[in-house]
Amino acid sequence: MPVNGPDGVVQRLMPSLAISAKGMSVQQGFLETIASNIANAETTRMPDGGPYKRQVATSQIGANGELNTTVTEDAAPGRMVYEPSHPDADENGFVEYPNVEVQSELVDLMVVRRLYEANATVFQAAKMMLKSALEI
Repeated sequence: MPVNGPDGVVQRLMPSLAISAKGMSVQQGFLETIASNIANAETTRMPDGGPYKRQVATSQIGANGELNTTVTEDAAPGRMVYEPSHPDADENGFVEYPNVEVQSELVDLMVVRRLYEANATVFQAAKMMLKSALEI
């Protein structure tokens, strides 16, 4: 069995490396989005005015077969808290806080981390098989 021939082991393992690497890249984007949400969970004033708006990352397969990840702003309203002494309080004494629920973000973080770890495990296994195939 030729290692580098069209039906060789190397060619059959390369897509596994690419797929798991793409998965890790997508999950990295999700992790960054979740981290931004958690970091800004109490940010009541952004440079463009108003509180931070939760970001939502989604992935889908495009027409060309590529996996596309987009980040959109969650349109849900933030929670209103009565704090008349807060610098961002409105005329009635209410402050609008971001629409981020830290507990939900932490659950999402755990799920995404597990997916990242699964892709990393597949990548390492394919890499070890490729290394073994090259030693034949």
